[in-house]
Amino acid sequence: MYRKIPYVKSELNTVDELPGMFGGPSVPLRNTPVTPRENMMAMFYEKRPFWMPAGQEHKMLGSSIYNDNFGRGMGHDNKDVFGIEWEWVPAVGGSIVRPGEPLLSDVREWKDKIRFPDLDSFDWAAEAQKTKIDGRFAYQLSLVNGFWFERLISFMDFAPAAMALIDEEQEEAVKELFQATTDFACKLVDKLCETWPMLDGFNIHDDWGAQKAPFFSEEVAYEFFVPFMRQLTGHIHRWGRYATLHSCGHVDTRVQCFVDGGFDEWDPQQMNDIHALYDRWGDKIVLGVWPDPFDPEKTSVTEQRELARRFVDMYTQEGKPAMFGHYGRWAMTEAFTEEVYIASRKRYGG
Repeated sequence: MYRKIPYVKSELNTVDELPGMFGGPSVPLRNTPVTPRENMMAMFYEKRPFWMPAGQEHKMLGSSIYNDNFGRGMGHDNKDVFGIEWEWVPAVGGSIVRPGEPLLSDVREWKDKIRFPDLDSFDWAAEAQKTKIDGRFAYQLSLVNGFWFERLISFMDFAPAAMALIDEEQEEAVKELFQATTDFACKLVDKLCETWPMLDGFNIHDDWGAQKAPFFSEEVAYEFFVPFMRQLTGHIHRWGRYATLHSCGHVDTRVQCFVDGGFDEWDPQQMNDIHALYDRWGDKIVLGVWPDPFDPEKTSVTEQRELARRFVDMYTQEGKPAMFGHYGRWAMTEAFTEEVYIASRKRYGG
């Protein structure tokens, strides 16, 4: 149950240093009245955190079983359990499918070519011993490649995957495949929750757009994706965990799909209108938000603190909690982040 705890200045005392996101500068772990994990839970389940959470306070559990078998590997070339070969691209810090030989040329081939592994064949006990959860922080596991459009792209390449969504001859096969991938995802969630009882949530990947527009219509989204999203997020919620979405691109016209798909949080990219998104959707889904543009190198500490207070005023409306999203990491100077903490603590604790 949420408690109002007034802000005191000693909360700014540093008790530890946290690694920055994506190689950025480290950030302080403050002498907060509750742990960052408790704060995250208050945001998701009470709709009222003790301060505006930042991305560094939301940890990703790095499971090598998942990354090497179902994901893209991490920092190295990789062949997943479906036989997809992934090439690590250091310049972009990510992987792409090795071009030239897609697994499927037609979705109707999937039953002959795709085999889902026995999850009990992996040594989860050893993985739990190797990969630990720090109870001070909320942890989610990133299900890279997802189970729907991104997964279909990995099987077919982009253009054939996009075409399959509008090809009447492949329509039923796409739905059958997505049913199979979603059923498998639910079994995977079971295994992950059994292995890490302190795991708080799951971050599911499914990119839906490019710089200017979504890849497909809202009608396609509701026919091919939303029902399966709702099945998986409902399963996650029955475990008492939250489901967050990673979906890149200019997809602000698809937020109703994300809400209806059962997601608890989405971190939009900056080509989306974050003001409009928060005003329209902030009471229905937690958003990763960022400040209005300013140049940290040319903006004085005093001005940064004023901008931080405006940022907090804008994104801490009653019943509409938001996260300081990682697409706002450019603004995470010492002065700005400290003032965001102070102002949001006073707003929520007063």
